[in-house]
Amino acid sequence: MNDLIFKTEAYEIIGACMEVHSYLGMGFNEVIYKDALEIEFQLRSIPYIREKQFTVLYKEQPLDRIFFVDFW
Repeated sequence: MNDLIFKTEAYEIIGACMEVHSYLGMGFNEVIYKDALEIEFQLRSIPYIREKQFTVLYKEQPLDRIFFVDFW
């Protein structure tokens, strides 16, 4: 863990995720946790972009499907 480039940021994000899990527990659909994590990021002033889209290339050719990450 000492080799993390953004160690402080990683701990902040993990802490936010742990808070959401601790508060909500398990059993909800993924979107519920995403909504809660978005609120937690706002409360902690963690900058983010939700549902960022990327075009994936294969051998310099864009694939038909677009890839979305939950948070960026």
